[in-house]
Amino acid sequence: MDKNLVIPGSEPCDVDACAVRDTLLIIGGKWKNIIMHTVHNQGTIRFNQLKKSLPDISQKMLTQQLKELERDGLIKRVDYEKMPPRVEYSLTDLGISAGSVYKTINVWHKEHLETINNNRRKYDESMTDQG
Repeated sequence: MDKNLVIPGSEPCDVDACAVRDTLLIIGGKWKNIIMHTVHNQGTIRFNQLKKSLPDISQKMLTQQLKELERDGLIKRVDYEKMPPRVEYSLTDLGISAGSVYKTINVWHKEHLETINNNRRKYDESMTDQG
């Protein structure tokens, strides 16, 4: 196996040390997980429906994130060449398989959120005391 895998936008690294980082570059970030979740819940969804479901994302950012997800094979884009234009998105089998990763993250989040919030509060208080 290649010990110097390179994900676009990242530095070469040892496969074992960077597997999580590289996976999160593919499925993580501010918008990809929300897009994947929305497409999963809606099934096949049109671009404008997806945009309405994510009101805080710009059209440019949504388009960019969808292209990256499509390039990685997680999202399937179907362009019906007719008027008015109609484009639909759905998860591929690979995209569906990523659902287990999101579920694991969600379980971890639920199990540890209270502890994390307590740690943040303690840290913030200690920083206030120092300042």
